Amino acid sequence: MRAKAALCLLAGSLVSPAAAAGAQWQAVEKVETYAVSGTTGIELYTSIGERGPKLSNGSRAIAHTNFKLTWSRKYEPDGAGGCTLAAARPNLTIIYTLPEPAQKLPAPVQRQWAAFIAGMREHEKLHGVFIKEMVEAIEAYSVGLKVADDPGCKKIRQVLTRRLGELSQAQRQRSRDFDRAEMGEAGPIRRLILALVNGA
Repeated sequence: MRAKAALCLLAGSLVSPAAAAGAQWQAVEKVETYAVSGTTGIELYTSIGERGPKLSNGSRAIAHTNFKLTWSRKYEPDGAGGCTLAAARPNLTIIYTLPEPAQKLPAPVQRQWAAFIAGMREHEKLHGVFIKEMVEAIEAYSVGLKVADDPGCKKIRQVLTRRLGELSQAQRQRSRDFDRAEMGEAGPIRRLILALVNGA
């Protein structure tokens, strides 16, 4: 089982001047849970393996970070045959999925679980930071982007889409590298799992 950030970049393009007013944006962050059963660390971890979020490769994760991203954009012909992306405002929702015991735990197990879930929450929150940084990078590239010989503002969309793909791939790779380090032999996720299962 792995902790995993799944990325879902939804392309959206609106040309509403009101939506592109340029105010500071903030991501909406939501936490969803799935129930796990058991009253010992090993029982809880076994239940995670049976009920955790299913990934695209068919395996299950302990926890999961996903996001939905759309954009409000304002394209402006520049009067000389080119096009400028005058404003771009993201609408970002980040969804964290974490396990939650379905029943009251004995006090020692509750303490172990509290340490485990705090570490998992911290791990997933860092995936959220990576996502927000990707969106900030997209915004920085987008606003003020100019393309010549594009009176219908069509070429600029192709240029933008290509760059969004590059930034999205970089984000995916960053998340994979982060997971690999966190879940390696001496990584904090591995230590959290062992502490839960062994009752440390």
